[in-house]
Amino acid sequence: MFRLLNLLRTLLLTGLALTALRAQEPSVPSGDFLLQPQDLIKVQVFQEPDLLREVRISQEGTINLPLINQVDLRNKTLRQAEQLIRDLYDRDFLVNPQITLVVVEYAKRTVNVLGNVNLPGAVPFPQEQKLNLIDAITRAGGFNRLADRKRVKLTRTSTDGKSETVEINADQLMNKGASAEKWVLQVGDTVYVPERVL
Repeated sequence: MFRLLNLLRTLLLTGLALTALRAQEPSVPSGDFLLQPQDLIKVQVFQEPDLLREVRISQEGTINLPLINQVDLRNKTLRQAEQLIRDLYDRDFLVNPQITLVVVEYAKRTVNVLGNVNLPGAVPFPQEQKLNLIDAITRAGGFNRLADRKRVKLTRTSTDGKSETVEINADQLMNKGASAEKWVLQVGDTVYVPERVL
């Protein structure tokens, strides 16, 4: 009975942590790229060469453009940013402007994979793609022989500085295949693979 109560408690806590982690994830349409601070982007307005700019996104997620001044791009994809800039120019300055945004230089994006993997350390994100938990461990050389695959820990820090850690059974993810997609990582996440108790 005591073991059953402990199991139920663990499942409930894991579910709450998972809900908290998912609530922090911005919604990104499939095939689109979420802009990050320090990305360098080129903003082109069709037939308006004076408005052409290359700007770096600030740590606060903003850029400055002629006429419309500060534009907040936090949690915006490339396409959403294009639409926002188009709407701002369309509101007061241009009639039906055609805006094109291109990422000229990506900010460095990594997650840390530590513990019992063959190549622990920072793992870079593939540009304009998602990175899930199993892919990150694979890029870190995979599990070593001492790894406890059933108790992998994922730690994420939210924008308000709070850290959440959830324990994941990576063996189940690898056996179920497609379900690994729900553990998509974010920049700055830490994955820790503990040692098995022998």
